[in-house]
Amino acid sequence: MSTTFAYCRVSTTDQSPSIQVDAIKQAYPNAVVREEKASATSRNGRPVLELLLEMISHGDKLVVWKLDRLARNMLDLCSIVKVLEEKGAALEILDQRIDTGTASGKAFLGMLGVFAEFETNLRKERQLAGIAKAKAAGKYEGRKPSYNRQEVSRLLAEGMSHSGIAKALGCSTKTVQRIKKDLCNG
Repeated sequence: MSTTFAYCRVSTTDQSPSIQVDAIKQAYPNAVVREEKASATSRNGRPVLELLLEMISHGDKLVVWKLDRLARNMLDLCSIVKVLEEKGAALEILDQRIDTGTASGKAFLGMLGVFAEFETNLRKERQLAGIAKAKAAGKYEGRKPSYNRQEVSRLLAEGMSHSGIAKALGCSTKTVQRIKKDLCNG
């Protein structure tokens, strides 16, 4: 007996996946729906998706509302499709009516993936151009440091561990390591 799994993702905690869930439930009333709130610049950090890919088996189908809810680059898209193919499962992109269970669906999905990655790259370029323009105009200073370098330096001198400093100051150990490196190079 095959199962239809639905993956619904939003990027931020203030967004709701209800539009995606409603659309999928209309097409597949008995679908097993799983929701995730995670950024999708890559496949990493998306445990719900990974669990679905582990659970899915021969004859099953993974349904997503739109391609960008599943993957934003060709590498991730191809790896997801490969996992599904190896398990004998299919992928359907609901809004485009793409089904990798067909040859034309596989070809069209590949083309859409290329355009989705292109769009992401264009968005990054526009963002970087905007930041460069703001910096040139003196209007962009970047994020203010969220740590006190002198305090980190003092605690390091006292022999406190990186994790201890991070906990005491409410920052990450990576931040402490970066400050230590800057202090050593500076």
